[in-house]
Amino acid sequence: MKWLELLQVAGATLVSAVILVVLYSLGVRLTAIAADAEQKSPRLARSLAYLCFGACGIAVLFGIYLIVPYFSK
Repeated sequence: MKWLELLQVAGATLVSAVILVVLYSLGVRLTAIAADAEQKSPRLARSLAYLCFGACGIAVLFGIYLIVPYFSK
């Protein structure tokens, strides 16, 4: 077994999982900030939240693209 490749896959998995969780939680937090009645500019926070959710969705779709062999042929 090639241990270096296994460690690379484990590291990439860990990094991508952390990035996805941070993007999603940041999107949820920005959505909550935008819903606050005392917020000065809720549009900016809401658009940043949608940007975080979009980046999270793109990352998930890219992961599916990498996993499913039909798409990579």
